[in-house]
Amino acid sequence: MRIFHVSEESDIQVFQPRVPTRTDLDFTKGLVWAIDDNCLPNFLTPRNCPRVCFHSGANTTEIDKRTYLTSTSYTHVVVIENKWFTRMRNTKLFLYEFDIKQFTLQDENAGYYVSETTQTPIAKFEVVDLLQEQIKRNVELRCVDNLWGIYDDIQKTTFNWSMCRMHFAQPRI
Repeated sequence: MRIFHVSEESDIQVFQPRVPTRTDLDFTKGLVWAIDDNCLPNFLTPRNCPRVCFHSGANTTEIDKRTYLTSTSYTHVVVIENKWFTRMRNTKLFLYEFDIKQFTLQDENAGYYVSETTQTPIAKFEVVDLLQEQIKRNVELRCVDNLWGIYDDIQKTTFNWSMCRMHFAQPRI
């Protein structure tokens, strides 16, 4: 398994632990965050792009697959707002790979790994075409006017899901 930190910054040499902003985590411990290769597509978007991501897991039912997947060839979906599509086309990302031995699993469903110590990447990769990278990873990218409907619906399914940067999403309609 491989783990990465995704950034729009091209020149990060060292990752220092940062205090989490999530209220469900211990704010007294700084963390370096990484994502596993399976959930990496969830982060192949501009940083502040709100998104609803889901993928099939061991417990995903056939009825959920038929209801929420548009093709049997896709098992992973990233849903963004229409207004972010152009920015996604024009954003370049850098994937900083870490030695997984330095990290512990924080959330299996979302693919999050954390370390409480300073980390130095073992490799760096540039991703120039985010759409092509999603296609290469067999991920369906969907664009919608408003994310809140799929946000509410997908949480009631058997998919593994992750919601990112929703505070930047358009208001509920």
